[in-house]
Amino acid sequence: MLYGREGEQAAVEALLAGARAGRSGVLVLRGEPGIGKTALLEHAVEAAAPDFRVVRATGVEYEADLPFAGLNLLLSPALDRLPGLPAPQRRALERAFGLSDEPAAPTAAPDRLLAGLATLTLLADLAEKQPLLCVVDDAQWLDHASAGALLLAARRLQAEGVVLLFGARDGEGAWSAPGLPELRLGALPADAARALLAERAAGLSDHARSRVLAQAHGNPLALSELPAAPGPDGPVDGAGAGVEAAGAVPLAGQLQLAYHGQVSRLPAATQTLLLVAAAEETGDLDVILRAAAVLGAAAEDLRAAEQAELVRTAPSEAGQRLVFRHPLLRSAVLQRAPLAQRLAAHRALAEALAALPVPDAEGRRAWHLALAATGPDEPTAAALERAAVQAARRGGHAGAASAYERSARLTPERATATRRYTYAAEAAIEAGETDRAAELAVRTLRRLDPEGSTAGGADGGSDDRLRRAQLLLVQATTQFWRGSDQGAFDLLLRTADLAADVAPEHLARVLMQAFHVAWYLGEEQVGVVCDRLGTLAEPPAAGTVAGAGPDFGPGTHPTAAQAGYLVQVVRSLLGRSTQPVPPVADTVARARAAGAAVPVDLVTVCGATLIMGRDDETLRLAEELVAEARAVGAVGALPTLLFFLAEGELFQGRPAEALAHASEALRIAEDTGQPHWTGQLHSFLAQLAALRGDEASTRRSADAAHAAGLAGRPWTQWSLGLLDLGLGRAEECLGRLEPLVHGPQRHHVAGLRAVPDLVEAAVRLREPERAAGPFDYFRRWAARTGQPWTEALVLRCEALLGEDADAEQRFTAALRRHEEQDRPWDRARTALLYGEWLRRGRRKAEARGPLLAAQSAFDQLGAVPWAERARSELGATGTAAPQGRAGSGPLASLTPQESQIVRLAAQGLSNRDIAAQLFLSSRTVGYHLYKAYPKLGVASRGELAELF
Repeated sequence: MLYGREGEQAAVEALLAGARAGRSGVLVLRGEPGIGKTALLEHAVEAAAPDFRVVRATGVEYEADLPFAGLNLLLSPALDRLPGLPAPQRRALERAFGLSDEPAAPTAAPDRLLAGLATLTLLADLAEKQPLLCVVDDAQWLDHASAGALLLAARRLQAEGVVLLFGARDGEGAWSAPGLPELRLGALPADAARALLAERAAGLSDHARSRVLAQAHGNPLALSELPAAPGPDGPVDGAGAGVEAAGAVPLAGQLQLAYHGQVSRLPAATQTLLLVAAAEETGDLDVILRAAAVLGAAAEDLRAAEQAELVRTAPSEAGQRLVFRHPLLRSAVLQRAPLAQRLAAHRALAEALAALPVPDAEGRRAWHLALAATGPDEPTAAALERAAVQAARRGGHAGAASAYERSARLTPERATATRRYTYAAEAAIEAGETDRAAELAVRTLRRLDPEGSTAGGADGGSDDRLRRAQLLLVQATTQFWRGSDQGAFDLLLRTADLAADVAPEHLARVLMQAFHVAWYLGEEQVGVVCDRLGTLAEPPAAGTVAGAGPDFGPGTHPTAAQAGYLVQVVRSLLGRSTQPVPPVADTVARARAAGAAVPVDLVTVCGATLIMGRDDETLRLAEELVAEARAVGAVGALPTLLFFLAEGELFQGRPAEALAHASEALRIAEDTGQPHWTGQLHSFLAQLAALRGDEASTRRSADAAHAAGLAGRPWTQWSLGLLDLGLGRAEECLGRLEPLVHGPQRHHVAGLRAVPDLVEAAVRLREPERAAGPFDYFRRWAARTGQPWTEALVLRCEALLGEDADAEQRFTAALRRHEEQDRPWDRARTALLYGEWLRRGRRKAEARGPLLAAQSAFDQLGAVPWAERARSELGATGTAAPQGRAGSGPLASLTPQESQIVRLAAQGLSNRDIAAQLFLSSRTVGYHLYKAYPKLGVASRGELAELF
């Protein structure tokens, strides 16, 4: 029975009821040690019987650096289902669990993300025949990789019939669950506390009872354990005299003392066995007994602990597990043991793991040897480095960072220790642990040279310079993630100088990263990097012998193909070259022929194509790369590629598709911890909302973009300016867009394409001179693109800015150029402005044609304020404007996710195929189709195909 937890029990039972009806639910239970999280989780297990299948796992402090240990324990009942997973997910989980030695391909580097998606699929599979309850206690001790995978799966649970419950202790570990619902457990009410104490310690005197209640502060575990605590001179006054000695000791300390007393009364051999069990991270009884035997304890010594109800055995997939009554008891056993005994326990466990065929024995043995080490120990350090390499291969970069760092501390030789510290910093970056990576980089650079010189040390400078280049790259990455673009840029240039000397094979990639940072700083910095990239992108000099050294000529390295194309694009953008930029298809073909890792090595090419206004080419390439990214599991690249795809769709007049892909990209960016792209995507969603005239959504997305950092600022400024223009606030629009088109990011996609809006606002205010400079910049860029749509916009702006005698000719020429490319938004804007110009010239009959065309296009696009503006103009011509419905296409009533699912279903994909593409469960796909069919007026996939 649980006392005083009626509300919490009701919340858990409501989730179970939802799962019985096919809905999924997640809840995080938080609170201080002993507050009742574990008891509430046990209540959930009891309440779920017999309808539910139950899987469970518990985080263990010593396990926190073993990648995927917690996830392996939770999913062990489902490992027989691995062959049915989509191939990238299956391979990632097999690597994560050590079931495969296949190394991760470059395109599948973020195995931890795929592991999370595989977890979602497996949980849905386990819930196929009956609801599933997943219980994870002591989540604060979950290893980083397991926690990330479970959180990603938890955020995507929708209609699988799965309940996922976490218990997390306050004040320990570093576990957080952003975006998941939480329930904080507080102290029991006074009457519930008294009732619990009466049940657990009926023989207490009134004085002792009062002391226990005062010391426990409503903590259920304290109410249960403190009465059993021995006094300073043994038990006095029944079982409760120990509380007299507690005094001002904090509650957690009192509980530890209570457990100390209970353990101390056991035989010495039993205490030894308990210590080994507390130090063993998985509870594997075979390992515990083998190690305990080394220290003189045997299986029969376990009986006393079982009789005292301190431990129990439980079945597991591999045999039997030893489970402590409460996690605090495990901690108490470890803390009370003298150092020499703890070291001996870890040595015994290492010896046992060397003899038993258990999962990940080598890595676990290395950690126990490290925990037993008391000074420099190269064999143990080497074993830990091997464990780090294996952890990284499995996608556990946080565990790899810990193993490398501990290995470095145990390394007696300076250069080897420096190398291992460097690898630890790089692994921390891979894990997204920015602060840790920055600290490791700074400390290791000081080891290299306290003065920070870039010259090599006296003991063989090339190795030191190589380490310094690696560490500077880590520092630059952390500064970029923290928003310090200039600092990151300076460090990257220093890194490039070092790489040119000691690691020329990596120079191109360093410079590409420097270009990415420079893009946000301004044209001057972009030009600096472009010049250096240009030297790498040039063909090798005559007489160069193939294979004689690093060669970054075209067609010889995938990054060279990127760099060469990027240099051509940027030189054209900045007006430094008049040479035509080749079709993107040629560059892609060369990069693929050179062995480019697709799609990762082609992301930059896709973005560069957008810079040149080749939106149709961008759209085709982005569609191709997104499909390849889904197929190979390159989840980390998807936010970038989906953003480029959504941009292309928006510019080509497909805002519904753009919204669906941008929304998916945002979910993935948030799941994968990419704040740069989180900001970009929020700002892009603000643009889509501004086009619709949805002021509340525009401002909400703009605020979210601002909170995520500076990356999305150009799009945010353009979005807010477009909103103002659409709502007739020309002065506000001009005030927002001027800093963008005059600022250091005027060369960005948003900066360039906002210029026609700026021109329109300036003309409406009768201040065309405020648009003269930006329009001149835009006109020069448009000429270099060679695109009909950019020429059409130049003609439109010239019509607005020029004399009336020239305006009509330019408007009509613009509309002719619009006909060459299908861009309904641009064409409708030009038609609206032309119709307004005709109407003001009292040519009402002639104005009706372009105004009707504009209104129809705006209605199809869902551009509400623009459609209303066209209707108003039509009314002024004496024509009754037809009442259209904004966004009146077949998908207008669907959510972005429903829209994506419906499109794929219309292509004939099964629910499972759609789930694999969109990283959902197949049951969630079916749920969304069930909701979408009535909205579309269809009843089957066949009718969907006809609809499209």
